[in-house]
Amino acid sequence: MKRFMSFMNNLEERVLVISLMFNLGLILVQVVMRYVFSASLSWSEELARYIFLWQIWVGTSWGVKERRHIRVDALPRALGEKGRFRLEVVVLLIWALFSTFIAYKGGQLCRVLFTRNQLSPAMRIPIVYAYLSVPAGCALMAIRLFAELYKLFSGVQRVDEVEV
Repeated sequence: MKRFMSFMNNLEERVLVISLMFNLGLILVQVVMRYVFSASLSWSEELARYIFLWQIWVGTSWGVKERRHIRVDALPRALGEKGRFRLEVVVLLIWALFSTFIAYKGGQLCRVLFTRNQLSPAMRIPIVYAYLSVPAGCALMAIRLFAELYKLFSGVQRVDEVEV
C-alpha cells in the first residue's frame, strides 16, 4: 500500500508540473502568434482547455493528499476528540463514496462517448479524452480518501492531527 501511494504521489506531481509547464508554453506560443504574427493556431486553445481539465481533476486528488481542500471548521472545533473522530469518518466516507459514484457515472458517460466516436471541433481527436479527466480524477481522489480513512482507523494518524 505504501509503495502504491508513493508511486501515486510521484505520478500526480509530475503530471501536474509537466502539464502546467506545457500549458504555459502553449498559451505563450498562441499569444505570440496572435499578437506578433496576426495569425493564430486553430487547435492550441482547445488543447490548453483539455490539459487544464486534466490538471483540475488530477489536482483534486493532490489536494486531498496535501489537505488543501476548503473545510468548515466551526463544528469540529466545538466537538471533543471522539466527536471529531466520528465527524471526520463520516465526512471522509461521504466524500469517498461521492467520488466513487462520480467516477463510475463518468466512466459510463465516457463509454457512451467512446462508442459514438465524437470528435473535438478543432483538433479532431476523440472527445472522450477530455471527458476521461472526470472519472480518472475522482477515482484518484476516492483512493486517497479511503487511504485517509484507513490511516484514521489504523491509528497511523490521530484525529487531532487532522487540520481543522
